[in-house]
Amino acid sequence: MAEEERWCMVTGGRGFAARHLVVMLIKYEMFKVRIADLGHNIVLDPEEEKGVLGETLRSGRSQYVSTDLRDKSQVLKACQGVEVVFHMAAPDSSINNHQLHHSVNVQGTKNIIDACIELKVKRLVYTSSPSVVFDGVHGIFNGDESLPYPAKHNDSYSATKAEGEALVIKSNGSNGLLTCCIRPSSIFGPGDKLLVPSLVAAARAGKSKFIIGDGNNMYDFTYVENVAHAHICAERALASQGTVAERAAGQAYFITNMEPMKFWEFMSLILEGLGYERPKIKIPALVMMPIAHMVELIYKLLAPYGMKVPQLTPSRIRLLSVSRTFNCSKANDCLGYTPIVPLQEGLRKTIESYPHLRADVPTTNDRPSKAALLLGNGKVADTLLWRNKKQTLTVLLILAAFFFNFIATGYTIITAVSKLLLAASIFLLIHGKLPEKILGYKIEKIQESKFRISEDMSHQVAMSVASGWNYAIIGLKSLCKGSDWILFLKVVLSLLALSILGAVSLHNVFVIGVSIAFLAFVVYEKKEEEIDKLIPKILSLGCKLKSCNSGKTSDSKKLQHCVLRIFFWN
Repeated sequence: MAEEERWCMVTGGRGFAARHLVVMLIKYEMFKVRIADLGHNIVLDPEEEKGVLGETLRSGRSQYVSTDLRDKSQVLKACQGVEVVFHMAAPDSSINNHQLHHSVNVQGTKNIIDACIELKVKRLVYTSSPSVVFDGVHGIFNGDESLPYPAKHNDSYSATKAEGEALVIKSNGSNGLLTCCIRPSSIFGPGDKLLVPSLVAAARAGKSKFIIGDGNNMYDFTYVENVAHAHICAERALASQGTVAERAAGQAYFITNMEPMKFWEFMSLILEGLGYERPKIKIPALVMMPIAHMVELIYKLLAPYGMKVPQLTPSRIRLLSVSRTFNCSKANDCLGYTPIVPLQEGLRKTIESYPHLRADVPTTNDRPSKAALLLGNGKVADTLLWRNKKQTLTVLLILAAFFFNFIATGYTIITAVSKLLLAASIFLLIHGKLPEKILGYKIEKIQESKFRISEDMSHQVAMSVASGWNYAIIGLKSLCKGSDWILFLKVVLSLLALSILGAVSLHNVFVIGVSIAFLAFVVYEKKEEEIDKLIPKILSLGCKLKSCNSGKTSDSKKLQHCVLRIFFWN
């Protein structure tokens, strides 16, 4: 009789840590491996094509399934015939989009759990995060699993990961399903497309010389192969009989390299290993936070128009300036986890895997301008920098039509909205009456389906609205306690800003804003070098004038000068 096939599935299987887990599972030959991810097809790197992944995909020992975790029918299909699920899928943690994170980390996780219970999957290992116990304010020193979830998390990613983790732990024992959660701290290693490339980009732009905070904050890092190993340790513990499985199931575990070190020393070792200078100039986090909030606000406004996720966000400033170390004793006792790659060896392997990012490797001269980088180097940049003139002129015509029809006329909001809906109705009527072709040009008809919202979509929107409301209520509760002064300051500053904006007429705001948007960035791009040289001279002159009055220049001004250099002319 042929041996029964045993399958495991890795969600988010094309992610950084998940790729290493997939390869490790293939090499151990315990299971055939099903790789689930969003892409319609799997695209292998040249090394993967030649390696075990390419070989097993061709032989059938591994397979790829395109799966959106937010669609329960797709999840059920992907989980068919699976014995174990490693749930590693999650959106980019740097994107502070609560709706996106909730739809994947909470609703997607719920779909995975429901599918596992319905299809009698035996084991579920969930990739969580140490940030589920981090409030964004207080450091964590040798934290263990007794730490509770905070009343308020550092960002929406952490909050929704905590919700997902709680669901997984609660589901343990349902219809024979055994579950546990892995909390790997600060993953690094070959194949990472965020940490090392970001460090090198900052170094090449002259921004890696700065340390945010006092530079003494301690961190626990985890080499990526140790993360993959921890997942397999967890699965093996759940698969064991008797007390081993009972002790391991329904629990969360911190995973690290068990070698805590200073955060900025770790970053310095990577930079020095690639031939760049280590950071030396210290800037207090309090100086950086207002700038980070401004950058995040700009991103929220321009993200729908192509702006890329900024590196500088409030949540990242907090992560870069506090200590976060964790105790792995529980993982060692219950899962038998011990790192298989020491920290220094992991650092060496990581540095060796990026030969193309070394300082002595020539770089191309087609680096985007600073104006383009400020605008996200996407569709917004193409429009405001007049790179796509047709697109820019179209936007200007739309803005002009909007201005003359709704702002310059002095209409009330209700009248303006009514006229806008009337214009849309007339357009749709005329468009619907047009023939399929005019002078040889095909007219694309707007399908009715464009205006429909599916039940799944409406359910997701309702869930997101409810989740957003609950998140806001948590903030209000914190405010009512009278202890969260940072939150209170944010509210006060936001309301003051609104009151100032409210005093300016919409007519003036529109005219000035559009003029600056379509002219200032173009001028800066064309005269970047001259302006960059002019700004420090102006600041220097201002400092000298102030020095004449006060007798000395304050340290805070020097720090603000450094901060301006970081973001505008370094």
